[in-house]
Amino acid sequence: MVRPRRGGEPKAEARLSRYYLGVDGGGTNCRIRLTDADLVTLADANGGRSNLQIDAGEPAYRSIMEGTREVFAKAGIDYAQTANTYACFGMAGGRLLSARDAFEARPWPFAAVRVYDDIDIARAGAHGGEDGAVIIVGTGSAALAMVEGKRHQAGGWGFHIGDQMSGAILGRELVRRTVEASDGLLPGSPLTDAVLRKFGGDVDSIMDWSFPKDDRIAAAPAAGGAPQALLGRAPAEFGALMPLFFEYFEQGDPVAKELMELELGYIDNYVNWFKARGVAKMAAVGGFGTRLYPLMIARYGDFIVTPKHEPLHGAVILAKQNFAA
Repeated sequence: MVRPRRGGEPKAEARLSRYYLGVDGGGTNCRIRLTDADLVTLADANGGRSNLQIDAGEPAYRSIMEGTREVFAKAGIDYAQTANTYACFGMAGGRLLSARDAFEARPWPFAAVRVYDDIDIARAGAHGGEDGAVIIVGTGSAALAMVEGKRHQAGGWGFHIGDQMSGAILGRELVRRTVEASDGLLPGSPLTDAVLRKFGGDVDSIMDWSFPKDDRIAAAPAAGGAPQALLGRAPAEFGALMPLFFEYFEQGDPVAKELMELELGYIDNYVNWFKARGVAKMAAVGGFGTRLYPLMIARYGDFIVTPKHEPLHGAVILAKQNFAA
């Protein structure tokens, strides 16, 4: 529409700016990105922990709200422009639809919001919003594909019942193999010797490490009269063994090679699952997954592709796909 200015000269009516905001919400921190209508990054910011399963998502809500104010300030854009901003969040702890729906319904300042599991933004970023599959292989693991608009998801069920491809599971297997080698049940190697030294030089030390005690509740015996609660080690503590594992794998250590075949066998299961659903290409994200790229390319050929974008940019890609002008 054209309206006359004073003096009779016409002037095009100003159009409202349109922005997209993406969030990569992790268990310990979240990242926020603001882009223009063409997905050109205007500013990034960081927030605190943002797992939807922590305190019903309240810390995640605060982190995103604080990060949003920061990212608009960095971009030099009035915060009131959130009303013209379309947002997409990829959240840790978002595997459950009920958690995503509840978080989406919170009082956001944006024009519209869509909440996804964090693997959705990893997949969208890896393939630039096009069809394809992704595996997350880090401390945990999960898999997702989009094929002709249909979503296929597997894994991501956590350390105790899933995460087969993860560094945490492989780290646990490495500790188990070290114990079995020390017992003489299976052959050891320089790698298992190194793990044994790392934990004090004997199996007793490994066992003691594997069951840390919470002295805060030592004075309150559990059922059966146990003086202390025994707690299992966190997945990240097993995953922390991966640098040591790769050091010996690259030296040709026989136990490391056996465990790598176990790892690739788990990935085989997902590759076969993807291909049965018509997937043509797969990317991997996560620190462990990135290290596995040469082996995966050798094993699966051109089925393996490198990610086009990081998960954070995948969030703004999904924001635009959901709320295109």
